[in-house]
Amino acid sequence: MIRLDVAVETWPIAGRFTISRGSRTEAVVVVARVSDGAVTGRGECVPYARYGETVEGVRDLVLAQAGALAAGATREALQAAMKAGAARNALDCALWDYEAKARGVPAHVLAGLPAPRPATTAYTLSVGSPEEMEAAARKAAARPLLKVKLAGDGDPERIAAVRRGAPDSRLIVDANEAWRPANLEANLAACTAAGVALIEQPLPAEADGLLSEIPHPIPLCADESLHDRAGLDALKGRYDAINIKLDKAGGLTEALALARAARERGLSVMVGCMLGTSLAMAPAMLLAGFATVIDLDGPLLLARDREPGLRFEGSTIHPPEPALWG
Repeated sequence: MIRLDVAVETWPIAGRFTISRGSRTEAVVVVARVSDGAVTGRGECVPYARYGETVEGVRDLVLAQAGALAAGATREALQAAMKAGAARNALDCALWDYEAKARGVPAHVLAGLPAPRPATTAYTLSVGSPEEMEAAARKAAARPLLKVKLAGDGDPERIAAVRRGAPDSRLIVDANEAWRPANLEANLAACTAAGVALIEQPLPAEADGLLSEIPHPIPLCADESLHDRAGLDALKGRYDAINIKLDKAGGLTEALALARAARERGLSVMVGCMLGTSLAMAPAMLLAGFATVIDLDGPLLLARDREPGLRFEGSTIHPPEPALWG
């Protein structure tokens, strides 16, 4: 019989993490553990207020599945019983980990995928003044891929400052829905001038229809506008890529299906993350083979990571060891 335990953990951030919606100094995660007494599987999720989630609410949603798991509920059953979101992600990833350990085979084998390989992850620069962001870019200029958080008005100056600070890095930008029709043209022009490679979620999800009416000289990537496969067809003409996050999709099971469905529609895939520990990033490494952009730098932004964690060499992220996940 499977027993379920849930823990809420707080992990300090190195400094302050700032996006268009605000700042924080710690990451609060929910960890699900499923065990038969001999084998334990773990999964981590990050509740996100933008999607109406709270730490307590997500914890309770996970705990509500204790009876079903004890009765033998599978990952497939959870897909029908729970909505896409952080709670289902924690349980789904815990069951992947449990099944891999119980069978004695890596999770990528269970998924029918080749073994994940080391990959280059983006490194995120928080929103700040142009001067602050230029200084941060200079410190990170040796990294090959930088993800620049933006905030709307004043973004042309921020983008130019980051490019001055990191002249050789590839840049992607993430507005987190902060742009508006009034500044869209100027912000797009600034991104073009700075040689930005990808723009993530420029407009609010409920107002992104405008994107189908403008040219896309730089590929546009849907984040808040897409959670799982149900939303894919609505993106046609608006976006060129999607950001797959396990917390949005509701776990690795749906994320793998979403990656395949996106590629069938000609959409590029970015693998992203919320701000969590290596336990949250590890399952997402199985998606790296589908992706043109990998953004799994959560542990690099923390003051400390769990042990054992993922191994990073600069911006190179290595696949997880079994002691961590999978």
